[in-house]
Amino acid sequence: MNAMTYDATTTRVERDAALLVRLRSGEERAYQEWVTENAGRMLAVARRLLRCESDAEDAVQEAFTQAYHALPRFEGNALLSTWLHRIVVNVSLMKLRSRKRKPEESLDHLLPAFRDDGHFAERFDSGSEPADERLAREEEQTAVRAAIDDLPEHYRTILLLRDIEGIGTQEVAEQLGITPNAVKLRLHRARQALRTLLAPRLGRPGR
Repeated sequence: MNAMTYDATTTRVERDAALLVRLRSGEERAYQEWVTENAGRMLAVARRLLRCESDAEDAVQEAFTQAYHALPRFEGNALLSTWLHRIVVNVSLMKLRSRKRKPEESLDHLLPAFRDDGHFAERFDSGSEPADERLAREEEQTAVRAAIDDLPEHYRTILLLRDIEGIGTQEVAEQLGITPNAVKLRLHRARQALRTLLAPRLGRPGR
């Protein structure tokens, strides 16, 4: 089967459906197109979570293999790229869990300080701004990425999953084996800590 061509009126959903048919037929060129179109973005996801180039490359390769073998069971209720993204995240998290577990690090030194009267020691915002909103501002991208990398792993992972990868609280909880309330608490604390880490890099008030 030859590669299909698309005109300007072809929607992404239609293109996705056509690609799925070709993939399920075993067309090699379709698989190559799928990899070419998605590999870069999927590698970026794995890099963010694993912070190791070789592990990220392995995760993406494994994810494509898993996805290809699971194509007959794919119900088509999401775009192929969305489905693949979930598989990359799952594989990356499995790799994180397989590493030697480290004791959970404290974030207390990065959280807001209070005076004896119960008020914040310094004026600061709520710490509830999602990291993706900061990343949308080009001048802050480098600083935000560096600050995220400085967070303890348990908090960094939740921040990445919720704010950057856009995965829901319930799904994150299931993937990490914790409660949704624990996800919400850690996310809030991670956002507050991120603001503290960003303050000196962006020349703004901290805690």
